[in-house]
Amino acid sequence: MAKTVRDANLETRTARARLTPRGKPYYRNLEPGLHIGYRKPAKGAGKWVARHYVGERDYETETLATADDFSDADGVAILSYRQALDLARARMVSRAHAAAGKTGPLTVADAIADYLDFVDANRRSGVDARARANAFILPTFGANEIEKLTDREITKWLRDLALAPARIRSKKGRDQRFKPVADDDEGRRRRRASANRTLTILKAALNRQWRAGRVSSDTAWRRVEPFENVDAARVRYLSLAEAGRLLNAAEPSFRALLRGALETGARYGELCALEVSDFNVDSGTIAIRRSKSGSPRHIILTVEGAAFFKRHVAGRDGREVMFVRFDGEPWKASRQARPMAEACANGKVTPPISFHGMRHTWASHAVMNGVPLLVVARNLGHADTRMVEKHYGHLAPSFVIDAIRAGAPKFGGGGDNVEQMRAAK
Repeated sequence: MAKTVRDANLETRTARARLTPRGKPYYRNLEPGLHIGYRKPAKGAGKWVARHYVGERDYETETLATADDFSDADGVAILSYRQALDLARARMVSRAHAAAGKTGPLTVADAIADYLDFVDANRRSGVDARARANAFILPTFGANEIEKLTDREITKWLRDLALAPARIRSKKGRDQRFKPVADDDEGRRRRRASANRTLTILKAALNRQWRAGRVSSDTAWRRVEPFENVDAARVRYLSLAEAGRLLNAAEPSFRALLRGALETGARYGELCALEVSDFNVDSGTIAIRRSKSGSPRHIILTVEGAAFFKRHVAGRDGREVMFVRFDGEPWKASRQARPMAEACANGKVTPPISFHGMRHTWASHAVMNGVPLLVVARNLGHADTRMVEKHYGHLAPSFVIDAIRAGAPKFGGGGDNVEQMRAAK
């Protein structure tokens, strides 16, 4: 249900009775381009009207119904102030649909399609959003009218999603495969965190329609709360010794990609998109032209990192793809998974780590070596330090750590004189 816009002059019949009769309605702004109005006659009950902005400083006004000045509201012929607000918003949505050439009710599938078009054009997260929408959102809500969604059905869907097992990539035409359900705290945390990410996509798609004025209210999904305290995953990063073993165990073309990740902290997709010319030998930087957030950035390299990239691009055309596979083909989505698993096994990196762990490794060691969090955030492509503080803040040298280690009580590191009791014979 949409939020009621308060107005002391229009909300009650008593307040409206005090208004002076006039030809021009008393207006209250509801949404951008929409006003609710009350036309006060000299005699009899007043009329509710809606005023719609149609462009070029022009408005269209339509009469909605009679106000409940004398008779009780019936929701059709006689409307209360609240009912008039709802009807005015519904008329605004109908006008927006007609202007867009859509005559039927707006569905969740319509909202998802519009949102994915926007993400594909402006961000790099479209692949994940599309996969989640196709797998988890559209099968349940695709045909549902947005105006008829309820918070109860979205909440139930979210809970069911958190109980479902993780999906395994399956060939087209084959039955969907699933991982065994890990019934422990970490398994439950992972499933709930994944469900939250899918809920975020659904809300983003629906909010886009609401902000555009195509639906009258966002209450149904705004009331749905995500699972709490499920994003605090333990960040896995490599020690320097583990990183060395991993590089040595990797196939040569994959080793170059791994080294690039360790030297930059860049995402896999960002590395795959690099061209030779994106390395600036003079400034020792890597240009990320399009990141997950859609904002370009320049990654500053260490002396060793710049030397690696200088060797890697020597004598190559600037338009060539920076990193290619052993067969000369570019790295594409998910092609890193198998060589990563093999490198972990051959390099005895246990527990094994994902390719994204190279980003965590760069950030963790940078923070532990005293690089300011803001600098780490900029190199990683974050707008501020919140994500860096969340995942790596505990690794940063700070006055709190220094104070505890210097002043907290010390109970000795030696043994004690307590002897273990011997078992009775």
